[in-house]
Amino acid sequence: MTAGGPAAMDDGDEKGGLRAALSGLTTRGRSFLAAGIAAAICAYVLGQADLLRVGLLLAALPLVCVVVLVRTRYRVAGTRRLTPSRVPAGTEARVHLRMENVSRMPTGLLMLQDRVPYVLGPRPRFVLDRVEAGGRREVSYRVRSDLRGRYPLGPLQLRLSDPFGMCELTRSFSAYDTLVVIPRTEPLPPVRLAGEASGYGEGRQRSLALAGDDDVIPRGYRHGDDLRRVHWRSTARYGELMVRREEQPQRARCTVLLDTRRIAYQGTGPDSAFEWAVSGAASALTHMLERGFAVRLLTDDGTAVPGEGASGFAGSTQESAESAGLMLDTLAVVDHSDGSGLSRAYDVLRGGNEGLLIAFFGDLDEEQAAVAARMRQRSGGAVAFVLDSTDWGQGDPPRAGAREASGQRLRLLRESGWTAVAVAPGTGLARCWQQAGHQDVAAQSAVGGAADGTTGFSGGWS
Repeated sequence: MTAGGPAAMDDGDEKGGLRAALSGLTTRGRSFLAAGIAAAICAYVLGQADLLRVGLLLAALPLVCVVVLVRTRYRVAGTRRLTPSRVPAGTEARVHLRMENVSRMPTGLLMLQDRVPYVLGPRPRFVLDRVEAGGRREVSYRVRSDLRGRYPLGPLQLRLSDPFGMCELTRSFSAYDTLVVIPRTEPLPPVRLAGEASGYGEGRQRSLALAGDDDVIPRGYRHGDDLRRVHWRSTARYGELMVRREEQPQRARCTVLLDTRRIAYQGTGPDSAFEWAVSGAASALTHMLERGFAVRLLTDDGTAVPGEGASGFAGSTQESAESAGLMLDTLAVVDHSDGSGLSRAYDVLRGGNEGLLIAFFGDLDEEQAAVAARMRQRSGGAVAFVLDSTDWGQGDPPRAGAREASGQRLRLLRESGWTAVAVAPGTGLARCWQQAGHQDVAAQSAVGGAADGTTGFSGGWS
């Protein structure tokens, strides 16, 4: 990543550069100038010619340094490289800076400074010795943030000084880079959830390229199609170039729903319920993409990521990495919404069979619990992780009535077909994920036992 191309270390306006250089006089330069003026005044009052010469010399030295520094034509190129440019919260990234002298004359002493937000650490400063013509210098520093977000790095600044330390000039590059701090992700165990199929459809759609000529369904040629797929019999029949239409097996779908309503969460900071939900959504979508699912991220306001194409789901396997990056970048900056309900998300989900639904809910009142229960009817399987304010709230302990109401809403989700897991503070998603898998096994065993006329057995989990 480039922080800036070749940049001239001079001013296009000579007068403006001279004024900037005079304002850049150091304490030493100002002291020399003041001492020279004072000596010249005393020499005039006392009539001492030798003292006048000393005063003129003291006053002239910083002025000469200013003129020399202004007229020095340095051309310095600077580049910045982030490794990596996307890091989880709490993980360090390294920033590499390279300065190259592209002029024909060596530089003086350079002080290099990069602007970084305070959450990433102190502002880095480096002192570079004389850089020969065509030479280069490389330095690096580390940044780290416990808070997710997008943080600008730059612009890069160079401070030039004369050999006597009388004057300093600051020059800045215009370009900057962005460090993306994504939520922490947690590896999840390979648990089979309710309604979960393998990542790719099995036997539902076969490639039509294997069929005989009589079974081929051709379509019109499109720019970029492989000419080896041209079907000449159909081309002769329709009078235009036709190709075989090949359909790959359909990927199983998964929607990760994140409840971002401000009224659904209490508390702030890295250990709050909302940050847990954001990290949980990031872990879930990463896990499902690794298992071959076509995944999309959906929020309570109806926004779908990676996009509206193909119902908003990630496309082919080649696009999975790009789609995962886009969804993680979205979670890096996601904030509370001002909405009060989940109706917009329900409108998106009721369009058809959305496959597996994994939801991270905050506090649900009776009305929103009913909306969430209707979501289950539009998905092949549904798993909900509920972060209720009775457990995550701050202040006085919740009343017994609040806990009873929370339990009733959880039972409502389970009765409607959700695999609902109540998340307690400090519990990792991997533990909750495994608990969801155990609930599914217990429910299937109970259903199978009832069908066989036997008693269903629900295994305990701790």
